[in-house]
Amino acid sequence: MGFVRRRPVPVTIYLAGLLIVTDQLGSFTSNTAQILACVALGVAGYRSGWRSVALAVGVTVVATAVNMADPGIAFTTNSWVYSVFLPIFPALLGAYLRGSAGRLEERDVTPDALLAAGGVAITVLSTWTSWHTGTQPVWVVGLLAVVGGLSLGIARRLPGVVFLAQGVLLVSADTYLNEAVNTCVILTLVSIGVFAMRVSSWAWTIVAYLTGCLLTAVAVVGPDTVVTPFRTGILMTLVATPIAIGRYLGMRQAAAAAERRRAEEAARAAVTQVRADQLAERERIAREVHDIVAHHVGAMVLRAGAARYAAPDGPVADALADIRETGHQVLQDLRELLDLLRDPERRPELLADPSDVVRESAERMAAAGLLVDLDLDPATDQAPLIARASAARIVQEGLTNVLKHAGPGTRVRVTVAPAEDGLSVEIRNGRPPTAVERLPSSGRGLAGMRERVRTLGGSLTAGPDGEGGWLLAASLPSRSAA
Repeated sequence: MGFVRRRPVPVTIYLAGLLIVTDQLGSFTSNTAQILACVALGVAGYRSGWRSVALAVGVTVVATAVNMADPGIAFTTNSWVYSVFLPIFPALLGAYLRGSAGRLEERDVTPDALLAAGGVAITVLSTWTSWHTGTQPVWVVGLLAVVGGLSLGIARRLPGVVFLAQGVLLVSADTYLNEAVNTCVILTLVSIGVFAMRVSSWAWTIVAYLTGCLLTAVAVVGPDTVVTPFRTGILMTLVATPIAIGRYLGMRQAAAAAERRRAEEAARAAVTQVRADQLAERERIAREVHDIVAHHVGAMVLRAGAARYAAPDGPVADALADIRETGHQVLQDLRELLDLLRDPERRPELLADPSDVVRESAERMAAAGLLVDLDLDPATDQAPLIARASAARIVQEGLTNVLKHAGPGTRVRVTVAPAEDGLSVEIRNGRPPTAVERLPSSGRGLAGMRERVRTLGGSLTAGPDGEGGWLLAASLPSRSAA
C-alpha cells in the first residue's frame, strides 16, 4: 500500500492476485486483501485514466468472484451483483473525488458522507456472513455493524466521542462476536487517525495512542498468545501508523489554512495600498485645484475690496461688497473640499444651518435682480441633515441657473417642504421678461444636481413647464440608498 499513490493500478492487480491466492489457501487474510483492493481501486479512480481504471476493476471483479465462489455451492445472481458492484463503487468514488477535491472545504459534508459510506461498507461486507454465529440476534448484530460504520461520518466533528464509541464496540465484539473483531480494529484505527488529524494537542494524541494500543491488544491477544517484544513492536507500529498519517494530514490542512490567511492578508494589504495611493493622488489634485482657483479668486476678492472702498455708496458698492463676500465664501468652501479629499471618512462641517443657506441664497439672488418667492416649511428642520444640506445646494444651483439663463427680473418661486419619504424641492421660474444675454456656463449644473440626488436615492426632473418657464423638482428621501 506504500506504492498505491504512485502505482495504483499495479497495486490493485497485485492485491487482486493476493485475494485469489489467499482464498485458495483458505486464509482469513482474504478479507483483508478484499478491503485493501477496494481502497487501491479508489486511489486508482482518483489518480489514473479511465482505461487503466477499467482494467483494474475487471481484474478485481474476477478476483472477488473467485473469493465468493465456494465448492459445491451455486453462484447466484446476488453473488454476481456483489462481485461486480463491490469493485466499481470505490473506483467511481475516486473519480468523483478527483473532480471535486478542489472544492472540499471545512463546512463541506462530502468527506463526512464518504467516511460514513466507507465505514458501513467495511463493517457490512466483512461481517455479514458471521452475524448469525454469535449469541445475539442477527438484527442486533447487523444494526451495530451499520451504526459502527455510520459513526465515522461524525468523526471529523466529534473525534473523541467516535473514538470512544469505536473502543466500546471493539470490546463488545471481542466478548460477543469474535469474528467481527478484525473489522472493529480497522474502524478503531480509522477513528484514531481522524482524532490525530483533528486534535492538535500532543498530550491528547499520546493518550489516544496508548488507548489504541490497549484496545488493539485486548482484541488480538488471546489466552494462548505468546507476547514477544517483536509482536509488541508490530502492534505499537500498527497503532502509530494511522496517528502519523492523521498528524501529517492535520499539519497539511493547517499549513493550507495559514497560506489562505496569508493570501487574504496580502490581498487586503494590496487593497489598502491602492486606496492609499488613490488618496495621495486625490490630495495632490485637490491641492493643485485649490492653488489655481484660490489664486484667481483671491485676486478677484482683493480687487473687489479695493474697488469697494474707492466707489461711492450705491448699487455698485453693494455689488462689489457681494462679490467680495462671495469670494471669501468660495475660498472657505475650497479649503473644506481640500480637507474632505484628504480624509474622505471625515464628515464636512457645515458653515451654516441648511435653512439659513436657503434664505441667504434667495436674498442673494433677489439682490442680483431675480424676483424670488421663498416658501420654506419650518417642518423641514426635522428632516435628516444630509437631506437638508442637499436641498440647500440644489436651491443654490437652481437659482444660479435661473439667473444665468432667464436673467434679472424673472420671477422665481422656491418651495422646500416635507414629503412622505423625505424632502421635496421645487424651483419654478416664469418667462424671461426680456431677451436674455446668457452668462457663461459649464453645462454641468444639472448633471451635478442629478448625481447628488442619485447618491441619496432620490430623483430629479428639469424641463419646460409648458407656460414659457422652467421647472426643476427634486425628491430627497430621508435615508440614502445602500
